[in-house]
Amino acid sequence: MSSAYTYEGSELELFSKAHNWKTYWSSFLHSYLGEDVLDVGAGIGATAAVLCGNAQKSWTALEPDKNLATGLLERQRAQSVPASCTVRVGTISDLGASELFDSVLYIDVLEHIGDDHKEFNSAAQHLKPDGHLIVLAPAHQFLFSPFDKSVGHYRRYDIRSMAALHADGLKPIKLHYLDAMGMIASSANRFLLRSGMPTASQIAIWDRLMVPTSRIIDPLLGYRLGKSILGIWQKHL
Repeated sequence: MSSAYTYEGSELELFSKAHNWKTYWSSFLHSYLGEDVLDVGAGIGATAAVLCGNAQKSWTALEPDKNLATGLLERQRAQSVPASCTVRVGTISDLGASELFDSVLYIDVLEHIGDDHKEFNSAAQHLKPDGHLIVLAPAHQFLFSPFDKSVGHYRRYDIRSMAALHADGLKPIKLHYLDAMGMIASSANRFLLRSGMPTASQIAIWDRLMVPTSRIIDPLLGYRLGKSILGIWQKHL
């Protein structure tokens, strides 16, 4: 991707309203963020809106699509994205070698990148010692649907494929699934509806009914089942 990149999906606004889901996955991340955060593929600023807080000295929202970056700035002016967030147009390859962060985030982003192994290695080079690389992505290739294709996904991940991502000095410290109930919705879309885009009402039903149930069920299942997968790595020298 380059600064001329244009995001082909149209789901960002739709999923930005999934408040229960954002609260759920973000609850796993706060202790790993640190003071200086790089948010790769920041989109419309949904991740910054839910995670950026007083504990952060800096939050760099890196977005390759100029139009999305402009929209992110507009949201910041409207105070729906924290004022401390710095918006930059570009990709990880546009960063200087000396730019290091306590955490690098790929929230529903890595599946959009063709060479994810190269991206993963590049991200690792921008971590401070003991920093964390955090990936949240859609799970299970057998659930790859017209929706995935319509928003530019190259793949969905499972434990094995995400564990195959590695870089010198990085040690995996968390790798598990989230949202067991959401697998019902994803399976229905994959095998029955075959929809290229969920409706607002479908998102609302999933977020209001399925996600709260998943918060109860997931730990009972040992986080071994879910429509999303979370990976966290720590940098050791």
